[in-house]
Amino acid sequence: MATLLLYVDDIILTCISTSFISTLFSQLGSNFVMNDLGNLHYFLGIEADMENFPRSILLTQQKYTLYLFTRSKMLNCKPCNTQVTIEKRLSIHDGTPFTNLLQHRSLVRALEYLTLTRLDVNFAVNYICLQFMHAPTYFHLLLVKRILSYLKGTIDAGITLSAEDITSISGYSDSDWAGCPDTRRSTSGFCVVFL
Repeated sequence: MATLLLYVDDIILTCISTSFISTLFSQLGSNFVMNDLGNLHYFLGIEADMENFPRSILLTQQKYTLYLFTRSKMLNCKPCNTQVTIEKRLSIHDGTPFTNLLQHRSLVRALEYLTLTRLDVNFAVNYICLQFMHAPTYFHLLLVKRILSYLKGTIDAGITLSAEDITSISGYSDSDWAGCPDTRRSTSGFCVVFL
């Protein structure tokens, strides 16, 4: 089985058989002008490290995260240990409305792209996306800055894809009964772990 990922004029091709990759590359090269850049190192803001991990690949977004720090003027912020606080949940009505909606929304959307390799911030980013995008306040901006501060301390974290066999599957779920302070709706979620 081979996997081919095509984005505009960039192709990632992976397969167990190197002879198949060579054959496919030569066939594509007969119809298109192509350059083989070797092993994957960087693609659409995602860095791939295959040299330091045998039979696996580490995907990170360190350069993209540094770009977010620069963009949000938080390059020198202090790191924190968690993405969200354990204090009471914010309401959509808490705080003074934030005046620059475009800045807030573009920063949150940029954080959304980061969740491709940073599953640890997935909940926090989706929380601010779903709850506070239509009318953000300065308190909601503090939530965004908290996520960025957490990323400062964990900038080298990512997701590891391994070629090993899956030996076990575990599932976890949780719910917050009537946890939303505005609608009193319940929130539930799940996680499936392959080991």
